[in-house]
Amino acid sequence: MKRILLFFGIALLILLSTHLNAQRHHHAIRKVVIDPGHGGRDPGAVGRNSKEKDIVLAIALKTGRYIEENMKDVEVIYTRKTDVFVELFRRAEIANESNADLFISIHCNANRSPAPYGAETFVMGLHRSQENLEVAKKENAAILLEDDYEVTYGGFDPNSPEAHVIFSLYQNAYLEQSLEFSKLVQDQFRERAKRHDRGVKQAGFLVLYKIAMPGVLIETGFISNPKEEEFLMSEQGQTYIASAIYRAFREYKENVEKAGYVQELARVPLAGTPEPARAENISFRVQFAASSEDLPLNSPEFRNLPQVMKYFHQGLYKYTSGNEPNLENAIRHKDGLVRKGFRDAFVVAFAGEDRIAIDKAVEMIQQQRLAN
Repeated sequence: MKRILLFFGIALLILLSTHLNAQRHHHAIRKVVIDPGHGGRDPGAVGRNSKEKDIVLAIALKTGRYIEENMKDVEVIYTRKTDVFVELFRRAEIANESNADLFISIHCNANRSPAPYGAETFVMGLHRSQENLEVAKKENAAILLEDDYEVTYGGFDPNSPEAHVIFSLYQNAYLEQSLEFSKLVQDQFRERAKRHDRGVKQAGFLVLYKIAMPGVLIETGFISNPKEEEFLMSEQGQTYIASAIYRAFREYKENVEKAGYVQELARVPLAGTPEPARAENISFRVQFAASSEDLPLNSPEFRNLPQVMKYFHQGLYKYTSGNEPNLENAIRHKDGLVRKGFRDAFVVAFAGEDRIAIDKAVEMIQQQRLAN
C-alpha cells in the first residue's frame, strides 16, 4: 500500500509540474548585465599593441551575442556597446534600474612584470593579499576620470591603501551566489578555454559595491604578457573567452532555476494528505547573507530580523533568519525578507545542524507522510 501511495505521489508531482512552471519566474534568470570595463577616455590597461577597453568590448559583445542567440528567455543589457566612457556608479545604476539577475564586468589584467599570466574572477569582499589590493586599486582608479568623484564616492581615495582596506570590508547578501558563478567561470576557463586558472578571489571594487544582485569582475588575462596579449587580441582567443563566460552563465542559470523549482514544487501538498508535518530533525531557514568574516549575531545589520542564526559552510559564515518546520512556512518567511530588501534571500534546509539539499529534505518529509 505504501508503495502504491509513493508512486501516486510521484505521478501527481509530475502532473503538477506543468502548472508550477508558471510560478518559476520568482527564481528565473531573465536579465543579465554585461559590463565591458573602461572605454572612451579611459583606456584601462595598455599593452604593447592593445588597449584593455577594446579587448573587453569585443569579448563582451561576443558573450552577449551567444546568450541572445541561444537563450531566448534572457534579456542582455550592456553598460556600453561602443567606445564611450561610463562612470563606475552609472554602471551599477544601469544594473539596478533594469532589475537584473546577474552582473558580469569584463576586464583585462596588467602587471609591471611581463611574466604573470592567466585568468581570475573577483567578487566583492575582503582582499587577502597585496596582489588582490593592487588589482582593485587599478580598476577603481577609473573614478579619477570622473567629474566630482570625491562627492560621488563619499571621499573615497583610489590611491589610498587604507581606504581600500576599510572599503573591502563591505559584504553583501549576494556573496554566495557571486562565488558560485565565479567558480563556474574559472572552471570553464580552465577546462574549455585551456587558460591558466588563477582562481576566485575577493577585493573591494567600486563597480560591484552598489549592485543589488550577484556580480563578478572577470580578469580575462594579462595584456602585459606578450603571449597572452596576442591571444586576447585574436579572434580565436576572444571567442574562447566569450564562449567560456557564456557556458558558465548557462550552467549558473540552470542551477538557480532548478533550486527554485524544487522550492516551488514543495508549495503544493499531495492530494489527500494532511498539512506538512515536521520530519525528524528537519528544519528550513532563510539565508540572507554570507561573509568571509565572522560577524556577531547582535550586529546592527541583523537588528530587525527574527531568529538570526549562522553556520559555517564552504569556507563562509552564512546567516539565516527563521527556523520553520516545513518548507511552505519558510517560503512565506523568505518572501517577507525579500519585501524588506533582502532581494536575494533563499531557503536552505537542515537535518539537525547540518545543511542538506532542499529536495532531500522534501523527500524525507514526504516519506514520513507516507509512513504515517
